[in-house]
Order: sequence, then C-alpha cells, then structure tokens
Amino acid sequence: MINLVLFGPPGAGKGTQSEKLIKKYGFVHISTGDLFRWHTKNDTALGKRVKEIMNSGALVPDEITIAMLKEELDKNPKARGFLFDGFPRTVPQAEALDKFMKDNGSAIHFVVALDVTEAEVRTRIAKRRETESRVDDEEEKLNKRITEYFTKTIHVLPYYESQNRLNTVHGIGDIGEIFESICKVIDK
Repeated sequence: MINLVLFGPPGAGKGTQSEKLIKKYGFVHISTGDLFRWHTKNDTALGKRVKEIMNSGALVPDEITIAMLKEELDKNPKARGFLFDGFPRTVPQAEALDKFMKDNGSAIHFVVALDVTEAEVRTRIAKRRETESRVDDEEEKLNKRITEYFTKTIHVLPYYESQNRLNTVHGIGDIGEIFESICKVIDK
C-alpha cells in the first residue's frame, strides 16, 4: 500500500492530477474539499458545521476533518493506497494525520508538492469560476484561501522535507508532463 499527500495551493491542479493518478495506480482519492462539499450538500451533522465554517472562509477544524478522513478510510479497508488531496494544511494536521495513519497500521509514504505561483493560481481559478460556479471560488473567499495557503499552509512542507518525504514537482505547463513528473516520484 502506498499513501501519499498531493499538496499545492487552491487551483494548483490537485484535482486534475488526482484523477489521473487514481486511474493509473488505483488509489482511493480523499479530497477534503470534496468531503466538505458532500457533507454540506447532504446536510449531515458534520456538513452543517462545515458549511458555516466554509461560508466564513475559515479552515475547518482538525477534529472535524480527521473524523471525515477516518470515515473514508474505514469505508475502504482493501484499498491499494490513499491519495490525500487538500490535507494536511497545518503542521498540527500533518502530525495528526501521521498519528492517525500509524494507529491504523500505515503511514504517509511521501508528499508531492505542486509548485505553482500565486499569479498562475489566480488565472486558473478565474477560468474554473466561469465553468464550475463553485462557492469556494468567489473572489472574497478565494482571496482568503490563497492568503491562507501562501502564509500558513506552505509551512507544512518543511515538516515533510525534514523527514525526507517531500518531492516537489513543477506544476505549470502541460498537464500530461506534470503527470509524468508525478509518476516518476511514485515509481521510484
């Protein structure tokens, strides 16, 4: 079993690359954004709490996110591996994820960070906003999320780098070439 975190700012291409990785490697995709949207759409107890928090543009507390992740891992006991997308976003979340995985007899084997500039992220999200109408892509909320990433979330990378689990991939350019770069990391 291989477990990895796909890391990058909003609009870096995590969702696009995740789809390709799932097809090639058979990973179970765990996107915290997708989980949050599913729970809010289905008006679950967690979803009601998440909706209020997301509507304010704040990050969802760790205990809610971990509860959702646990539920997803428990649904897939025979998975070939898990691909975490959008989590962890803080060092305490990375530590909680490591503890959670260890308690479940596994680990996060490596992290692939998509290196994308803030300008590129803004361009991509502007295009995405036109086609997907996602509530989290509204200008004010987007600005908060991008600022959150580039001032806070990015500090998770040294945590993984200090453990030799970080692999950085240039995330601007041809989608296929970016995918091949990610595959090289996984295949080694």
